[in-house]
Amino acid sequence: MSNQPGVLYVVATPIGNLDDLSPRALLTLNEVSLIAAEDTRHSSKLLRHFGILTPVTAFHEHNEREKAAELVELLINGKSIALISDAGTPLVSDPGYRLVRAAHAAGIRVVPLPGACAAIAALSASGLPSDRFAFEGFPPVKSAARRTWYEALASEPRTLIVYESPHRIVESLQDMVAVFGATREAVNAREPTQPLANVRHANLGEIARWVQEDANQQRGEVVVLIHGAVPVEAESSEDAVRILRILIKELPVSQAAALAAEITGQKKNQLYNLALQLKSG
Repeated sequence: MSNQPGVLYVVATPIGNLDDLSPRALLTLNEVSLIAAEDTRHSSKLLRHFGILTPVTAFHEHNEREKAAELVELLINGKSIALISDAGTPLVSDPGYRLVRAAHAAGIRVVPLPGACAAIAALSASGLPSDRFAFEGFPPVKSAARRTWYEALASEPRTLIVYESPHRIVESLQDMVAVFGATREAVNAREPTQPLANVRHANLGEIARWVQEDANQQRGEVVVLIHGAVPVEAESSEDAVRILRILIKELPVSQAAALAAEITGQKKNQLYNLALQLKSG
């Protein structure tokens, strides 16, 4: 048993391009006592590629609560551990929160080794406002829940970042169009670190059609970025506010916004966002 506790390293790994593994990460993965990996079978490909022989243990969402205590005990006893996920930066829509929190509680030093992150890589190449953004992770699986989830974000002024799986991307984009409107500016980023990275900047309607018509765009996990809601100018919305307050008492938000757009001549998307704000008080 060591007199000094070990260190927990939170190590970012490539999200598609193996050249993105940093020299510091490679050195750390070779030197630690143990690697805690989300999927040992998946991570074994990375470790074999770089000739890393460090022992590996499984650490995923199904065993995180119990395994965290075991790993912290090893850290207390002087063993250093590297936490990695299947790809990218751990804890960003990946397991690890409980382990990192428990390590801090036990007085263990936690050291991040930065690297690839799909959300940040996509944001940097999106052309959307990046001074303020909101990472929302994966939306719900069921369409009804997903639309409700998107509706709660419809009036968010920051750039939204959403992950989506290949077998749900078409339906999820259709739900985005229904909630945010076909003209909302957006970006679809598929495999953003690959040599043939595909980052498409258009409006949601165009992106939804493009992905539906091209099966190649339905492969691999996707990052979708949505421009934040543009506030309705106060001086031009007095009538809209009065009309919407009346309509949302009797109609669903989407219908109220559509009718108010016909009456006032203002954009339906803006009125939809305004209606959501009024509805939520």
